Amino acid sequence: MKVRIKFTKHGILRFIGHLDVMRYFQKAMRRADIPIAFTGGYSPHMIMSFAQPLGIGLTSDGEYMDIELTEPVSSAAAVAALNKVMTEDIRVVSFRQISGDKKSSGMTIVAAADYLVTAKEGPAVPDFWREKLPEFLGQPSVTVEKKTKKSVKELDILPLIYEAELREDGLFLKLAAGSADNVKPDLIMEAFCDWAKEPGQNLHYHRLDLYAADPDGGFLSLEALGSDIL
Repeated sequence: MKVRIKFTKHGILRFIGHLDVMRYFQKAMRRADIPIAFTGGYSPHMIMSFAQPLGIGLTSDGEYMDIELTEPVSSAAAVAALNKVMTEDIRVVSFRQISGDKKSSGMTIVAAADYLVTAKEGPAVPDFWREKLPEFLGQPSVTVEKKTKKSVKELDILPLIYEAELREDGLFLKLAAGSADNVKPDLIMEAFCDWAKEPGQNLHYHRLDLYAADPDGGFLSLEALGSDIL
């Protein structure tokens, strides 16, 4: 049985990296007596994968991890057991059964991510965001240099911004987040500040949720693709 766990990441633990988060959950699984499956061979390890690891320093309300169970456990019991042995900075939101198809894993199907961007100093939404962002997004294209592990390539970021909305509490962005097309919110804001000829802002990036593409159009949250275990 495959299960998708949704969890939040806040506080001081936003500064730990992906491998530390993985080790954190491995310990939590043992302490909570979750019947997680292991790989075979001489060095077995827990079967778990993350939809899209979060960058260091970012907080989130919508992180996802897929695991395999050796036997069923109710969603309510699993959430309660895990949160009982975990810190307040990482909390499990849901524990839902998903399809056993390998093509339905979170890391395979993730296609978009929601973020809320805020300025750490002064108002959450600086005045020049309201004044200049519509013009910036209205351009035919915005080409930036995107660094990868092996090279630097030019990328038009505008087609990768699916939604952008200024709110009272920050700038909401829905961005491409798939294996083929993806862009990070800091790259968007760096390009915007350079274009606006404004100093780089001290910004906080908060991930709200992750999505898969809906065959009928639009997106579905990864959580919505599972069902509670009773």
